Amino acid sequence: MTDQGRTGDETASGAERADPADSGADGDTDGGEPTEPSPAPGVPEDVRSYERFTKIEGGEYERVNDFVRERTYVTAREWAIARLCADFRTDTGVEMTKIGENLPRLVPFMTDTYTPQAVNQARAAFEEKVRKSGATFLYGAMSGFFTPEELDDMLYEVTEVAKFLLEVEGVDLTVEEELDAEDRISAAMREVREASTEVRHDGERCPNCGHEIGTEVEADADTDTETETGAEADD
Repeated sequence: MTDQGRTGDETASGAERADPADSGADGDTDGGEPTEPSPAPGVPEDVRSYERFTKIEGGEYERVNDFVRERTYVTAREWAIARLCADFRTDTGVEMTKIGENLPRLVPFMTDTYTPQAVNQARAAFEEKVRKSGATFLYGAMSGFFTPEELDDMLYEVTEVAKFLLEVEGVDLTVEEELDAEDRISAAMREVREASTEVRHDGERCPNCGHEIGTEVEADADTDTETETGAEADD
């Protein structure tokens, strides 16, 4: 691949071509006992021992990309490279050269090497899409367009997709961990809804239950002030 590399949402055009580096035999070609393949010269140890994405080993890029894009706004290329950038981060930064040169070894459905510039571009595209998607979701949650029940259903669906992608990466979540994560996310979203409702309807009647919003906060503040004033008078 040239230094101009890949740009934007371009998919890996070589996804359907076999990688010559991965097409060697596993054993002795002379008919003897199979032997363990020797490590490729120059391949770093952390690359050889990397075990993410093994659950989709042998999958073609186009199929993986279609699956990811049906459920998220990122491409499979951006997803995989963002994961690698998080895993191959050192005190001095991300090892983009190592990631790009060993991409087919690190991610089974990627068949071409990338330049450091192409790796950085894919990571930046991932971050930008996550930022915009997050703003869109949070606005929807804060705007009052959805009922609490609808938001709970939506949150459940997106959480299931996120958990599945984590499992594909190789993260094993226990049932207890999944339930705990769901509970914490739901609690955080309830706080977001309540806070946004107060901001949007401060001093108004709640459209759902009819109580006056914001009065409780003001009453608590007045009570605290009176308590402090009384304490000063006693002194």
